[in-house]
Amino acid sequence: MPLSSPSGTATAEQSEVATEPLQAIRPSETLTKEDCLELFRQLYLARYFDVRLIKEKKRGRLRGTLYSSHNQEAILVGSLYALKPTDWISPIHRDMPAFFLKDAKFDWRRADRLGMSIEEVCAQVWGKVGSPGRARDNWSHIGSREKRIIHSTSMLAGTIPVAAGVVYADRLNGGDAVCLTYNGEGSTAQGIFHEAINFAAVHKLPVITIVENNQWAYGTPVELECPTPDVAERARGFGIPGLVADGQDVFDVYDKVTQAVAHARAGNGPSIIECKTFRAYGHGDHDDDRANKYRSPEEVERGRSRDPINVCRRRLQELGYLSDEDAGKYLAEGKNAAEATNDDFPPEVVEFLNEGIDFALRSPLPEAHEGAKWVFKESV
Repeated sequence: MPLSSPSGTATAEQSEVATEPLQAIRPSETLTKEDCLELFRQLYLARYFDVRLIKEKKRGRLRGTLYSSHNQEAILVGSLYALKPTDWISPIHRDMPAFFLKDAKFDWRRADRLGMSIEEVCAQVWGKVGSPGRARDNWSHIGSREKRIIHSTSMLAGTIPVAAGVVYADRLNGGDAVCLTYNGEGSTAQGIFHEAINFAAVHKLPVITIVENNQWAYGTPVELECPTPDVAERARGFGIPGLVADGQDVFDVYDKVTQAVAHARAGNGPSIIECKTFRAYGHGDHDDDRANKYRSPEEVERGRSRDPINVCRRRLQELGYLSDEDAGKYLAEGKNAAEATNDDFPPEVVEFLNEGIDFALRSPLPEAHEGAKWVFKESV
């Protein structure tokens, strides 16, 4: 059945993709005022994480490569908000905030939540004791079976078969967990993407593949990656739902993921959700200068014109959840990392991330003898 066009897309024409019928009432319409304001807070938190780390790198207090999620925050925040704590996620390199946003509704510091603490994530970024990777990597190659986070890999789409195996085992054990896997649009051209989704479709496994279509796979534009207007059309070949979400609208992402989660949890199998967005910077900070050559300033300005924070702010004003006075505070949208200051973010956001960064800066490096740890099977 045809899917109604999304409320708006970031950079591409709207189109219809085969899927299950949309619900008469959008899931986001049932969210409370507190939920809506929490989504807004989390957008700020994801943006500040990105801004602050870029600043720390410029100050010389941070080594390694950064992969910015700037302008793509609505995808992470909206999708994660649609999950149960016991569901699984499989983030990629541009999803670093997902590690601490998982199960982070309302109380970000709750010790028993099924997401990593901000201290753990910052220790990972700085390569310190207390980090999941113990200084073997400064970014996203981490995970946690306890927290239900599948370890990420640089080979995008490579964790979709892992996700299929995880939820297959969960079903055999009587569970009802779903798994969100995050992938770039370029990864959908790989064989492993199709093999894994085919397996999930055949066995009706609850794997939801989110495609972060930010228009560029490193330096390759989307029109040279996929022959169809919507990457979600790839779902047709597997006989599964393919949804297109406005990746700049946290509520539209929440709606589409909530629909796919209900579909999967009911035993109906996988879905593909394409979230149309735009990559604000280069592939990583090592690519920023090169990206300025293969992308025109006009394209970048156009791609960043609908900032997720501003889109959410306008919606909250329309709902009457945000007064004009409050809406005029913390204007982080439209500013790059060099322009943004702490005054552009809510105080609780700045305080929360400061706690993580201070912890990382105070923490020691792992001992040198740990270098051989996890290389060979260790005796108990």
